[in-house]
Parts: sequence; structure tokens; C-alpha cells
Amino acid sequence: METSAGAPAAGTIADEGAVIMSAYATAVKPYKGMGMEGAVARWYATLTKKSLDEFRALAQRAAEWVPAGGRVLEVAPGPGYFAIELAKLGDYEINGLDISQTFVDIARANAEQAGVRVDFQRGNASGMPFAEDTFDFLLCRAAFKNFTEPVRALEEMHRVLKPGGQALIIDLRRDASRENVAEAVDDMKLGAINSLLTKLTFRFMLLKRAYTKAQFEEMISRAGFGAAAIEQSLTGLEIRLTKNAGTS
Repeated sequence: METSAGAPAAGTIADEGAVIMSAYATAVKPYKGMGMEGAVARWYATLTKKSLDEFRALAQRAAEWVPAGGRVLEVAPGPGYFAIELAKLGDYEINGLDISQTFVDIARANAEQAGVRVDFQRGNASGMPFAEDTFDFLLCRAAFKNFTEPVRALEEMHRVLKPGGQALIIDLRRDASRENVAEAVDDMKLGAINSLLTKLTFRFMLLKRAYTKAQFEEMISRAGFGAAAIEQSLTGLEIRLTKNAGTS
């Protein structure tokens, strides 16, 4: 299971920190496993804090879908910025599940500093430590492409959602063209060297781990979800899933 990486909504590109983090983890192992621990995780947490406006905007969107007093799960929250921003917006019961113990510790400290209550804990997306029919809403942001058991992870998402509950998955799309990647990276205003490195990272590392819309549709059909809406951007996919009422 990959720890959290930054990726905004459909129509934009992952932030610079997410690209670097994903590249690091990809270079360490053929799966993401325990790659983001210690100093690397702390460095990434500091870097992505610069993107708080994006996390706030995503939290505002999510708040429109979560009922008052609802239960929310973020899978692979990393430093916990989204979950913390959502906790500021309403009386929600929020959990965060990450494979990295360092990220869990950082997220807990961030929540305490922000004065909000979020239950961050260590765990795997393929075997979540929650009862079925628990959550009203689930977010998985820029992590799905690195799960070692993607269908199992989707099955677990389906299991822990309440009937009628929704999941939002935001990640890269495997079939993004070189031209689309170039356009999206150029919009990041990274400078010549960082821009080149980022484009190469997308081409030779990140996109190879991502999925196409068709691949997602096939996996979703195997996982038991009913309604699914998939939007494509230059380099990304935004997948909204709904657990049918009356299923468990």
C-alpha cells in the first residue's frame, strides 16, 4: 500500500512533492510498502504543507457529500492535511489509515496542533481494521496506483462503506499522452531542470503504475460497487463510487 501522495481533483496535476515522493518510493521497491518512513516521510510532510490550499479546497468539496455527524475514512492520508481540514468544517468522525508509522505519528501531531480530533492509525488498504458498513464517505488520493492488491483494496472500500456511501479516488491515468504530461507540468512553473525531471518521472515511473479508465471500470465491476462516475483530466482520473443500498 502506498502512503499518501498529493494529487488534486480532476483537471489539474499532482503537486511537485507528490511527484518526488512517488518517484522515491518507486525507486526503492517494485511496490510502495514501507518506503515512506523516517526522515523521508518528515521531509515530504514539510514539502506538501505548501499545498494546504489544495487540501482545503478538496475538504470543502467533500463536506458537500458527507452528512452532518457522518463518518469519514481517508486511505493513505500521509501527513493528514485533508482529514484535518475536513475536521475543521463540521462535526464528523474521521479516521485515517496509512501504512507508514511515521506518517501516522506526524498526522496525529498535526491534528493535535490544529485542535481537531482525527483517529489516525497504521494499517493496510487490503485489510482494513474496520467493521463493514462503517463509513459514509471514503477518500483515496494519489495512492491507489501503488497498492499491491488493487481489487482487494476496492473490495475493502466497498465493505467498510455504508449502503449508499460514497468513495472518491483521485490518481494518475496511465494513458496520459506525452503532450498532456508536458502541458500539465509546464503549468506547474517548476523551472527548466525541475520541469524536465518531473516529465521524465511521469513518463518512466509514475504512469507505468497507474491505470486507464477501462482498467478501473473492470476492477470496480469485480469489487461489488454499483454506480461509478469517472472523469478524466490531462493526466488524472477522478473516480466516484457508490455502494448500492441494501448491499454489504
